Amino acid sequence: MKNDRIFDGIADTFSKNIYGTTKGRLRHTILCDVLAPFVAKPLKAIDVGGGTGVMAAHLASQEHDVVLTDASKDVLQQAEENLKLLEGVTIRHQYLQEIDDLNHFDLVLCHAVLEWLDAPFDAITHLFNNMRNGATLSLSFFNQDANLFANAIYGNFDYIAKGLKAKKQVRLNPKQPLSAMKVVGFCESLGFKVKAKAGIRCFHDYMRDISHQDSKYEELLNLERQYCMSEPYMWLGKYFHIVLEK
Repeated sequence: MKNDRIFDGIADTFSKNIYGTTKGRLRHTILCDVLAPFVAKPLKAIDVGGGTGVMAAHLASQEHDVVLTDASKDVLQQAEENLKLLEGVTIRHQYLQEIDDLNHFDLVLCHAVLEWLDAPFDAITHLFNNMRNGATLSLSFFNQDANLFANAIYGNFDYIAKGLKAKKQVRLNPKQPLSAMKVVGFCESLGFKVKAKAGIRCFHDYMRDISHQDSKYEELLNLERQYCMSEPYMWLGKYFHIVLEK
C-alpha cells in the first residue's frame, strides 16, 4: 500500500484528464455495455477504487446498492459532490487491501486500479480470497501489450527499449501496465471463471487524425461496440475488461 499511487493533490487534474475527454467517455460507455447482462437485477455492489463516482452513479441510477471506496480523500470529496443527489450509495475512504467485507457483495468492481498498485497480482488474489462463491468481479486495467503497440506506432523505440519506463514518472501515467493475456491466465489459475472479455478503446487511441476522436465520435463508438469483444481486436484495447465469476 505504501508505494501505491493515489491522487491526493491532483484530483481535479485526474478528473479532467480521465473523465473530461472522449477517452474517458468511451471507456465508461464500453464498460457499461459489457456489464449490462450481469447487472440486469438489483445487486449489492462495491466499486473498489471507484474514483469520482462515475460508475457508482450509473449503477445507483439502476437501483443497485453501491459502496464506493477509494484511497484518495481528495477524489472522494469530488465523489461526494457528484453523488449527493443519489440514493443507495455509501462512500468509504479505504485502500483495496484493507477491504475485509467483500463477501457481502454480489458484484465487485475494480476498474483502472491495478495499474496504479505496487503489487497488482496480490490485489487480484485479495479480491478472489475475500469474495463469496458465485459473486461477480468486473476487472479492467491498462493494457501493457496495447501500450507497447501504440508506442511502436508513435516511433517511441527508445522508450520501448527501456521497458516502457520513463526516467521521470508522470503522476497520471500508470505505474504498472499489465499484459491482458497474463491477467486472464492468472485469474483462471486462482479459480475465477471468465464470463466475458473486451478491449476498451481498440481503435480510438490509434487514430492518425486525433481530431476524429471528437468529430467522428459516434461512428467510432459504433465501431468499438462492434469489435470490442472480437478477436483479434479486443487484445488491442488500451484498457482490457474481464468479467469473472468466483
